[in-house]
Amino acid sequence: MTACDFLAAKTGLSKMKVKDAMNKGAAWIKKKGKMQRLRKATTLLQTGAHIELHYDGDLLSLVPPKPSLISDQTHYSVWLKPSGLMAQGTLFGDHCSLLRQAELFFQMKRPVFLVHRLDREADGIMLIAHTKEAAAKLSELFQKKEIVKEYRIEVLGSPGEPGKKGTIDLPLDGKTAVTDYETISHDQGRNISTVSAYIRTGRLHQIRRHFDMIGHPVMGDPKYGKGNKNKEGMKLTAVSLKFRCPFSRNDVEFRI
Repeated sequence: MTACDFLAAKTGLSKMKVKDAMNKGAAWIKKKGKMQRLRKATTLLQTGAHIELHYDGDLLSLVPPKPSLISDQTHYSVWLKPSGLMAQGTLFGDHCSLLRQAELFFQMKRPVFLVHRLDREADGIMLIAHTKEAAAKLSELFQKKEIVKEYRIEVLGSPGEPGKKGTIDLPLDGKTAVTDYETISHDQGRNISTVSAYIRTGRLHQIRRHFDMIGHPVMGDPKYGKGNKNKEGMKLTAVSLKFRCPFSRNDVEFRI
């Protein structure tokens, strides 16, 4: 029996819905003790095969926003991730992820490896590795904090006069967390400031939580802050990545 026929029989879903779910990464099969996405509907199942379908019709019906390729460096590529696109998929699918969109862009001819993350609500620059060697080298650069990441945010109120630099070193989840920032401008009419932020540590939602903690939450943040809601989405963009390329050995900067 094919995987599609089996899942349709066991779930009561139509074969068309099962095929769509499989294509979008919601089906899994265990191979050599590890679960892998199962996309091919005609895969023949052997006796004892273990497969799963994590079905969420609302998620599967979403049309993902399209990312833009900024630079192809062969070993890795640089992308502009739009707001609303996840970095990678979940058990329930991966068609709304940058990793899958990059895989489809290269027509499945190049492997893709995630080396860092960016919140789904945020937009900006991300790197994707195309070899295990590149994934290891880029991951090492991130771990050693040898990649300078600049974020541009809009926050409620004024954390300081334009040109003022500051540091937020409030712990997060019981761990050290440090965010440096510089106020770029302040709109008195809207009471909103534009700020450049740099993180020295990589805690969950660090920038968003830190600025909320000092009373200047990121505009449009759906989770943190009060009085900072808007209709334009969250105002947090990863605008620049600077590092020494582990392959060319040259200092590079990718900026939007």
